[in-house]
Amino acid sequence: MGPRQPPKSRPSDLAAGPSAQSQALTRYYSRLQADLLAQGLLRTDGGGPDTPFTAAMLARDFERIALYDEYESGAGMRASKSGAGVLRRWSDPVRVKLHFGASIPPEQRATDTKSVTNYVNRLNRVTGHPIGMRDKDANFMVLVVSEDDRSEVLSSVRTIVPNIQPAFLQILEEIPSSIYCLVLSLSNMSDDHEYNKAIAIIRAEHPDLLRLSCIHEELAQGLGLPNDSPAARPSIFNDDDEFALLTTHDEMLLKILYDRRLRAGMSAEEARPIIRRIARELVGTHS
Repeated sequence: MGPRQPPKSRPSDLAAGPSAQSQALTRYYSRLQADLLAQGLLRTDGGGPDTPFTAAMLARDFERIALYDEYESGAGMRASKSGAGVLRRWSDPVRVKLHFGASIPPEQRATDTKSVTNYVNRLNRVTGHPIGMRDKDANFMVLVVSEDDRSEVLSSVRTIVPNIQPAFLQILEEIPSSIYCLVLSLSNMSDDHEYNKAIAIIRAEHPDLLRLSCIHEELAQGLGLPNDSPAARPSIFNDDDEFALLTTHDEMLLKILYDRRLRAGMSAEEARPIIRRIARELVGTHS
């Protein structure tokens, strides 16, 4: 259970330093990271001999993570009970822009800018899809914000997505401490199987590793891997927190997602034989 929620600070209070609420979250997430590390979790090794997986396991994980939704559409953070959907991904180049809330200090901005830039370059290499940092005409916004930047976040999101679902805005107005970070991917109006806009929100109160973990998971999810699976290992798409950063298994999921033999809008039945073929090719070269 997270800390109690003190009254929110006003933007004019930022010069005085973090609010009591933001400081409480910083302490909470620091303890959380320490506890997870003490349990041998938040691994950064990408998997190894203790986490073997087969082509069949990789194909199963891809189907569960790419073709199912974690949350019910239009229902905020309510867990989805829907069956398999269709393959969704970006067809346009992904142009990532990093935005910091007013409360974020210069040293943290520098660290996070380097982390996001390096990771975006890695995603570009892994997927083979054009993904890069852009200052102008960005379509994937990454907001690094604290509790003290709440009004700024809401204003930015309303500007980026004027027709945003009320349920999502409600979540942003009072994000529970159990939600470390989140991403909203939006589909093209002419083709709802192709994403054309995304917003990731990263809590600034996280210590460095948890914050980097959020960057890795939310940006990858925003590319078209929206779900988690308890069977996926080694993977960040698993709620057990065993791995903090994108693994070799997860890189393969992204390779499958952007393989040209698949297309946006494919059903699970259409995609399954192709997914299995690609998985065999990938694992065969990494066994």
